[in-house]
Amino acid sequence: MLKVLFASTLLTLGMTGMVQAAGDAAAGAGKSAVCTACHGADGIGLVPIYPNLKGQQVAYLESSLKAYREGQRTGGNAAIMTPMAKNLSDEDIADLAAYYGAMK
Repeated sequence: MLKVLFASTLLTLGMTGMVQAAGDAAAGAGKSAVCTACHGADGIGLVPIYPNLKGQQVAYLESSLKAYREGQRTGGNAAIMTPMAKNLSDEDIADLAAYYGAMK
């Protein structure tokens, strides 16, 4: 009985973890114009101080943009990225992350 309860709890937790709103890569492509000034049209940084976004993990991109938006990231390129991320909605961030994460 305990094994069944444990298994059903894990299954439930696993399913709720998978039910995350995924971004729309096509919408992200349309929203990425301002990003290309530093990160390039192909997601490759134009100079070494700008990180490559192409093929990055979607969760990493989302968490990074949200941290910039909330002022939680203060090092590196925060002076540039915080104002850029300030007006992004969660949907904008998900779309951009999906776009750059899908690049191969």
